[in-house]
Amino acid sequence: MNWLDDPILRVDHLTMRFGGLLAVNDVSFAAGRGDITALIGPNGAGKTTLFNCLTGFYQPTAGRIAFSSEKLDAEKIETLTRSARKHDGETFLLERMADHEIVRKARLARTFQNIRLFQGMSALENLMIAQDEALSRAAGLSFIGLLGLPSWRRAEQAAVDRAVAWLDRIGLKKRADDPAGSLPYGDQRRLEIARAMCTKPALLCLDEPAAGLNAAESHGLAELLRGIRDQGETSILLIEHDMSVVMRISDHVVVLDYGQKIADGSPREVREDPAVIAAYLGVEEQEEAVEEAVLSGGGA
Repeated sequence: MNWLDDPILRVDHLTMRFGGLLAVNDVSFAAGRGDITALIGPNGAGKTTLFNCLTGFYQPTAGRIAFSSEKLDAEKIETLTRSARKHDGETFLLERMADHEIVRKARLARTFQNIRLFQGMSALENLMIAQDEALSRAAGLSFIGLLGLPSWRRAEQAAVDRAVAWLDRIGLKKRADDPAGSLPYGDQRRLEIARAMCTKPALLCLDEPAAGLNAAESHGLAELLRGIRDQGETSILLIEHDMSVVMRISDHVVVLDYGQKIADGSPREVREDPAVIAAYLGVEEQEEAVEEAVLSGGGA
């Protein structure tokens, strides 16, 4: 239960309004360090809006989002909250930060529902461009890079090695030079996750990574995410509708419905929660029951 004992992320009383629409209503939860945390719920439950608040695309109407790649200290969070500062170099208040600051300083990485690869670039180039900032720092804003000094060459080789290692890990090493847009859909999904991982994030945020995948691809995705978690350097927070993936890999599940949190616990606890069955899982179960009745000749 790392989300209770050692959270990497704490969301407290998060609220997001769009005019008269209350999209997220006073939601609080924690994501554990080293955990895979799933955020689930019916369409329109507020999951993507909440994600957009976490990653700086929206500034929430109210609430606090505290994040630390080291240790979340309650006293330090309160000190930052009372001040006008965004972070102290270790602890970050994400609701005060723009998206590019969250990526660069807090080390969060995100993928989207719709694939956002550079389709005309090769698979390798997509992974290299993700490391552009690190290469720019090594190049001293390009001056050292232009001179071709050893520090730049070492940084460049390290970036290439990291990219090739990730291509090998997702089974695309032999297609390193192929345009990303020519790859099958499932390969593009994995490539997008690899690109995010090339930034060495402390927290990887995935928005419906299994969307559009077949059963075999979903199984491969689950194995990839478990492997990332088991390395111990990156925690994962994901939105997902594929319950087979969620229940197979998640350590912790948070359920939203109509913008409010209705359940929060282990996959087993959530699966057995009556509110979740009624609001989300129950819909699928009812459909399966009807289908079984039809197949057995029990009615139409």
